[in-house]
Amino acid sequence: MLELMKKQTTDGFADIRLRVPAKDANTISEAIEKFLVLAGLPVREVNEDGEKLYSLEEVFPDIHPGAAIKGARLREGYSQVQLAEMIGAKQHHISEMENGKRSVGKETAKRLSKALTTEYRVFL
Repeated sequence: MLELMKKQTTDGFADIRLRVPAKDANTISEAIEKFLVLAGLPVREVNEDGEKLYSLEEVFPDIHPGAAIKGARLREGYSQVQLAEMIGAKQHHISEMENGKRSVGKETAKRLSKALTTEYRVFL
């Protein structure tokens, strides 16, 4: 198994990265588009060249800032308890944020970003 696939970053999801030869990029893009259409996801034209854009919400409708917190936390190898201690919060607050039951304020997002080495806007 490839190293990228050994550890999922969020429950139920895995990161998949594709690097393809530039000459095959259009063919692969078209195949992905057909797959998304089969999955019932809308495809929108966004420019006069006919290039299509898929929003994160269209591809992953259940995604919320908590998924980013959990993914970043697991990437860094921290438990909820460790992360809570690092940002001065309670463990159950981390759990509630990860599960979308508690909103993430700007100050909390900034503390999370320092602990998880990422941009704070990801958590808002």
